[in-house]
Amino acid sequence: MNSEASRIYHDGTYLRSNPTWHHEDAPYKARDILNLLDKHKLRPATVCEVGCGSGAILERLSEKLAVSTRFVGYEISEQALALCRPREKENLYFVLGSLPSTEQRFDLALAIDVVEHVEDYLGFLERLLPAARHKIFRIPLNLSVQSVVFKSQPILRAREAYGHLHYFTKETALATLESAGYHIIDSFHSFSPISAKTLGPGRTLLKALKTACFSLHREWVARLLDGFSLMVLAQ
Repeated sequence: MNSEASRIYHDGTYLRSNPTWHHEDAPYKARDILNLLDKHKLRPATVCEVGCGSGAILERLSEKLAVSTRFVGYEISEQALALCRPREKENLYFVLGSLPSTEQRFDLALAIDVVEHVEDYLGFLERLLPAARHKIFRIPLNLSVQSVVFKSQPILRAREAYGHLHYFTKETALATLESAGYHIIDSFHSFSPISAKTLGPGRTLLKALKTACFSLHREWVARLLDGFSLMVLAQ
C-alpha cells in the first residue's frame, strides 16, 4: 500500500483519529477467532496477522492458544508498530511490512478489518492466499438498508475516521474472496459489544436495541442495520 490511500497510516492522520489503534476491540475479535478455531478443531502451530495494528489481537491469542504456538504480526505503519513493540515476547514478534515473504508459510493467517483498507484489495488477497493453509477474515458490512437508503453517515464516517475504501455486504464479501481463489469453509455475522465509555447515551441505547435484535435474527438485522461484520474461515 505505497499509495496516496495509505498516507494516513504514516503521517499521523490515522493515529490522531484512532490513538489506541483499536486495541480495546481485541477481546471480542480474538473471541470470534477462537470460536472458529474451536468449532473446526484447528490448532495452528504458526499464526500470522497482516495489518496487525496495535498487536493486541495476537497478544490475546498468544494467551489462549498453546504456549508453543508462534505468532508474527505484519504492519505497514511505523506508528502502529511502535504500539506493538511492548507486546513482544519469546513467541510473539512484529515486522514492518504488508505480507509474509513468498518463502514463508503459516498454519493460519489473519486479516482482521484489513481488506476494506487496501486500495488493490483483490491483488492483496491473491498475494495472501499462499501464505497459510487456513485464513480468517473479519470484513465490515458497511452496506445495509440503513446506510444506503436512510442515511449515508455510517459509510462516510467509516471512510473519514477509519480509512475504509471498499464497502461490502455478506454476499459481495464472500464473492470477493472466492474470486481471489479462496474456498469458504465457514462464516458468521459479528457485532461488537456495547461500550458506554466510547458511546453517548443515545448511541448506547441504539446499540443495545441492535444487540437485542441481532440475538433474534442475525442475517436480517445485519442486512437492515449498520455496525456488523462478517467473520470468515477459508482455505
